[in-house]
Amino acid sequence: MAQTSTPVRFKLQLSHVDRGLYEAVELKMAQHPSETRRYLLCRLCAAALLWEEGLSFSKGGLSSPDEAPLSSRTLDGRLTLQVEIGTPSAERLHKASKAAPRVVVVTHQPLAQLKDALAGHKVHKLDTIDVYVLDPAFLDQLDAHLGERGGELDVTVSDGQLYVNVGGAALETSVVPIRLA
Repeated sequence: MAQTSTPVRFKLQLSHVDRGLYEAVELKMAQHPSETRRYLLCRLCAAALLWEEGLSFSKGGLSSPDEAPLSSRTLDGRLTLQVEIGTPSAERLHKASKAAPRVVVVTHQPLAQLKDALAGHKVHKLDTIDVYVLDPAFLDQLDAHLGERGGELDVTVSDGQLYVNVGGAALETSVVPIRLA
């Protein structure tokens, strides 16, 4: 019998100081059986970093490989943002940058690993793709303070830093976008 995805819920008190955005956000995610906890938390942090009206997770999560893990659409359905997690292939980024005016990669892998995966391949508008590299130790600390099925977090983004208060712990990591080209 195939394993099913595990539902997880996160309640965020989100403060983007630089953007003047202050909002309570409830995120419902599905953790696929093959999805690592770091990957799941990378998706969570991507949603917090890039939060805007219309941002949503793919319907099937990892079981929908043709969909972006996160994307944002206008009310009339136009794609405005596509977010890839981890180390997407050059082909996937090429296709994404042709489909969306803005493409972002949020990864917990070393930047060199992503650059190696893209070396020698053509990627449309590579110089416009932003990459956020999350420290794996930060994600592990975050995981240690969350329950298996989610949790409540106070998240603040300011001056290239991500601050998270969760379960009595205050965590922090750098979130400065890097361009690949």
